[in-house]
Amino acid sequence: MIEERTLYSGGLVFDGRQAPKPGFGVVVEDDRIVEVDTVGNFDGFTGNRVDTTGATLMPGLMDCHIHICYGAEGNPSDAADKLTASALTLKAMENARRTLEGGVVAVRDCGGKDYIDLDVRDALNAKRFPGPVMRASGRMICMTGGHGNKNGIVADGCDEVIKAVRTNVHLGVDVIKIMATGGVMTPGVNPEDAHYSAEEMKAGISEARRFHKRTASHAQGAEGILNAVRGGIHSIEHGIFMDDECIREMIDGGVFLVPTLAAVKNILNNRDSGIPAWAVEKSLRVYDIHLAAFRSYIEAGGRVAMGTDAGTPFNQHGENAQELAWMVEAGMGEVDALIAGTSNAAELIEPGERGVIAGGYIADMLLVGGDPSKDISMAADRANHLKVIKDGRVVIERARPQQAA
Repeated sequence: MIEERTLYSGGLVFDGRQAPKPGFGVVVEDDRIVEVDTVGNFDGFTGNRVDTTGATLMPGLMDCHIHICYGAEGNPSDAADKLTASALTLKAMENARRTLEGGVVAVRDCGGKDYIDLDVRDALNAKRFPGPVMRASGRMICMTGGHGNKNGIVADGCDEVIKAVRTNVHLGVDVIKIMATGGVMTPGVNPEDAHYSAEEMKAGISEARRFHKRTASHAQGAEGILNAVRGGIHSIEHGIFMDDECIREMIDGGVFLVPTLAAVKNILNNRDSGIPAWAVEKSLRVYDIHLAAFRSYIEAGGRVAMGTDAGTPFNQHGENAQELAWMVEAGMGEVDALIAGTSNAAELIEPGERGVIAGGYIADMLLVGGDPSKDISMAADRANHLKVIKDGRVVIERARPQQAA
């Protein structure tokens, strides 16, 4: 059976790498983009046509840092503990569906519970349920008493860290996540403190690389960031206390920053809604520091991949795209934010042939109203998402928002 082709044309095309351009059409057949060319070369096109006038066709967004098992409650970890494994799996599937509905076509889960995230990943990637393509880290690796110890693998010393990496590799994770520092959402730990030593970090990262696994490090304090970067990490998550030395070494090493600005912002915006007082206190302390470090990093030319920490307090699955607006608000250019959420994120997640609109790529796309390179809310606000296209099929379609009189 020959699949009928569909031509998207009339509006702008953002290919994931450069500013949106007018005058181009995109042809999709089955689940692939088969041709991108100037509209004049499609004059004789006889397949389906989708008029994108007044809108921008772009790659679907990608979120490099979510927690699919958490539901954005005031204390997500405690809420998850009250659920059976089956109830938590259903909750994760609902979170996945909401994520796709929010224009996000691929995610990297950076810490699940009891390896439920791996089963959810397999079901989503097999297309048994609606949701994004997913890569998963399983249980994160942390020191005794360290950030994430409630649900992570607790490992001390190089030998135990290596064994923890091997355990996760054996169970089939896609990425190894190692906790380099304290964090906001674990009581009794300081985000600035380095947890693993430089030797422990290097041992874990080297073992992950030996088995061809990507690595991510929760790293907020400068010393822990440097331990992770010098150990060969692929991405730094959060990077709150990055200093000039961290920034220089991250850029020299080609390390991605996944800033997750939404995490602290949502805690502070909902500080009176059942979030633990210690988490609010730490968020107040780090907020301005985080924004300043992020600005310094982008001004120095560092590479950013979008990540939200969705699932943390009031950081809702399905609202992931708002991170684009937070990055722009913090000083990033609109086009750079769009790149961070598409082609850069794709390079970090490694979801396959996604993140770019070009011939041969999978047709995971997003049609948004207006021009997001001029007004980032066109991509950041899901109300402006006119079509979410997954594997060439329109899975979400919305009417254009009514303009105020």
